[in-house]
Formats: sequence, structure tokens, C-alpha cells
Amino acid sequence: MKFLYIILLLTINVSAFASSGGDTLRLTLQQVVEMAKANSIAAKQAATVRETKYWEYRTYKSNYQPQLALSGILPGYTKTFTQVQQPDGTIQFQPVHNDNSSLALNFSQSITATGGTIYGTTQLQRFDDFDRHTILYNGIPYGIGYTQPLFQFNSLKWDKRIEPLKYNESKQAYIEAQEKIAIDVEGFFFDLLLAQVNLKIAETNYANTQKIMNIANTKFELGKVSKNEILQLQLEQINAQKAVGTAKRDMEIATLNLRSYTGQEDDNKIVLVVPENISQMTVSSDKVLAEAFANRSDAIAFLRRVAEAQRDVAKAKGQSGLTASINANLGYSNTATSIPGVYKNPQNQQVLQVELSVPILDWGRSKSRTKTAQANQQFTEYAVEQDKQTFKQQIVTQVSLFNVMKEQLVYTAKADSIASEKYQIARERYVLGDLSITDLGIAFRENDQAKRDYVASLRDFWGAYYQLRYLSLYDFETNSKITYK
Repeated sequence: MKFLYIILLLTINVSAFASSGGDTLRLTLQQVVEMAKANSIAAKQAATVRETKYWEYRTYKSNYQPQLALSGILPGYTKTFTQVQQPDGTIQFQPVHNDNSSLALNFSQSITATGGTIYGTTQLQRFDDFDRHTILYNGIPYGIGYTQPLFQFNSLKWDKRIEPLKYNESKQAYIEAQEKIAIDVEGFFFDLLLAQVNLKIAETNYANTQKIMNIANTKFELGKVSKNEILQLQLEQINAQKAVGTAKRDMEIATLNLRSYTGQEDDNKIVLVVPENISQMTVSSDKVLAEAFANRSDAIAFLRRVAEAQRDVAKAKGQSGLTASINANLGYSNTATSIPGVYKNPQNQQVLQVELSVPILDWGRSKSRTKTAQANQQFTEYAVEQDKQTFKQQIVTQVSLFNVMKEQLVYTAKADSIASEKYQIARERYVLGDLSITDLGIAFRENDQAKRDYVASLRDFWGAYYQLRYLSLYDFETNSKITYK
């Protein structure tokens, strides 16, 4: 008997489809969800965010790859007067008319483990003195060097630890965004489904009221019913007619909302198919928790937040106390009046520099900066632990709610079948004169409410189901992780 209502609704859908021809779309809940994931504005926003995060990750990866750059000044033309200090300390302004052009090809490679950089270069410079009609070339045929910070913060090392977490977090966040779309569109789906059910109920009630009214009029002529019952039935008929108009308005609004969210721009009539009952599906808290910590972006964010706090402490320590850097390079350089001359017998070139900075008196600034970072790290660890507990409790609560919705769905299905049978019996008894109009009205309203309660129970069940999918990123129907290309 609990399937009578589903059969009734399917009959409604088939009738609507037959009456409207090929301009009617019959859609299941899954089809509506897929439409929203493909065409809704929320889906497009999620895809844009995913693409942005992908290119941010590519930018991060490029920091660890060899870099090759060509730079130069072409031309470096100058015609002006410039001040020149004389041997006796006086200043004279001399005319300058020259072109000083240069070109350099530089290679560099970062070393993640140390934070240093190894680099190579080749350079060529041409100087044209137009006043003296001379040309001079200067160049570095090749050179290689290494720069190494000492006692400083190594951003490359920490980025290599944190950036992959951020990228993985963004990938899971995209899946969550897709599942959030399913939760939202499920609400629009059942808004329209309930509106369609209400319209069918209103139309059926109006038709039944007219039939009962005809029977009552016959009885009234025979003196078997009172004028009060006739007036009561007339009132019921007016209310039923008003309910049809209200239901039509609500269905138009619900249809518009569903179209808008799913990105459907056509004007085809939409008829929704009642979702199947999968209340036999078993879901345990342990399974949902395990999948949530394996799949959710929040689980990755817990690790990322702690790592970022640790990075901030390391950065504060790296900016305190002694900081130094070593810069060493060797190669060959030469000057000549022609390009080939630059590369002929170049001279050895060597550079070694050690730069250091030692704070002598900073009034506790370095210590305060480090202590602040350490306090923030401790606070973050506490906050993450609290968020983990909230995360777990949310999942346990949702699993309990889902199991309750399963039971409620069974009960409302039974109540619907009972109310439907009771209404049929009440109609027959009223026709036979064995039931008052008041009792008929009660059975009438109980039958309507039972149908609405069943749709509401379906809505609660599927809402809880999609919420579980969102919290765990796991498909409990197919027993597989949820993924998107």
C-alpha cells in the first residue's frame, strides 16, 4: 500500500506528459542534480576557482625549475651635459654623446634544501662615443656563481611543504562545491515536486467535491440531508477552487526557481518524477568519519594551518639575530674594440662576498616577533583541535539524522497508504448515508496532509543523504569516492 502514492504520482506525470506532447520534460532528481552541476552559475564559479588554484600551483612549481632570461638595453642612447669633477675639486659640465647598449643571457636554479641559488651568465656590452668616434666592447663570455643565505628563513623549503597541501585542498574544495550544488538544487527540486503534488491534490479535491455536491443535492431533494450540509459542501467547493489557483501560482514560482538555478532557459513544461526510496541503505558513523578525514578539504586544511603556523615561527626566528649571505662567482671577462676580441684570451674574473647583519640593540623587537609567532602557533593548534572535534560531531549528528529520516520515511509511507484507504472508505460511507459531512471533511484533510507529509519526508531523507555525501565526499549508493574530472 505504501507504493500507492508513488503509482498515483507516476500516473499524474504520465497524464501530464501525454497532454502536453513533446514540450514536457520529465526529470528525475539525479537528472536535475546533473543539470545544475553542468549549467548553474554556482558550478561555473566553482570551475573558475579550481582553474585559478591550478595556475597558482603551476606558478609555485615553476619556482623550482631552471630559469633562463634574456635582458638588455637596446639602445642606450644619450646626448646631454653631465657634471665632471676636476682634479682640483671643481665641477665642469661636459657634453656627452654616446650609446651604451648591453645584452645578457642569465641562467639560475634554486636549491630547495639550502635556499641558495646557482646561476650562470654571459654578457656583452657595446659603447659608442660619437664625439670621439670610438667603439669599445666589454663582455663576460661565461661566468658561474652561487648565492647562499645563512641563518635565514628558507621560503622554498616551507613552500614545498605547504603549497601541495593548498592545491590538494582546492581540488577537494571543488568536489565539495559540486556536492553543495546537489544540496541546493535538491531543495528546489522538492519545492517544485510538492507544488505539483499540491496542484494535483487540489484538482482532484475540486473534482471530488463537485461529485459529492451532486450526490448531496439529490439527497437534499429527497430530504435525507440538511441545508447546513449543503452549505458546508458549497463552502468546501469554493475552498477547493481557491486551492487550485493557489497551487498553480506556487508551481509557477517553483518552476521558475528551478529553471533559474539549473540554467535552463527554455520554456518547456517540467514534470518531476518521485525519487526512489533507498531507505535500506546502511551508513555508519565510523565509515563516514573515515571517508571525511580522507577526502574533505577541511581535513587537509587542518594540516595546512598547523604547517603555516610553524612556518611563521621559523620566519620570525630567521629574521632575528645574525643573518648573513655568501655570494661567490668565477668566470672570464674581457674588453676589446671588436666582438671577436672580447672572446679572445679573456681574463680570469673572481668575486667572493660575505654580507652580514647583527642587531646590536633592537629593544626586544626580534624576541617579541618570535614570541608572537610561537603564541599564534599554539593558538592555531588549539583552534585546529577544536575544529576537529566540531567536524567529528557534525558528522556523527548528520549520520544520526539520516538514520532517523530513514525510519520517518517508512512511517510516513504507511501513514499515507492508511489515510488514502480511510478516505476511500469515508467517501463510500458518505454516499451510503452512513457518515456525516464533518467526518468526511476530516478524512479528506487527513488524506491530503498524509500525501504532503510523504513528500516532505522524501525531501528530508534525500536532503540528509546529499548532506552526508557533502560531508564525506563518498557515494554510499555505489560505495566509491566522489571524483570529478
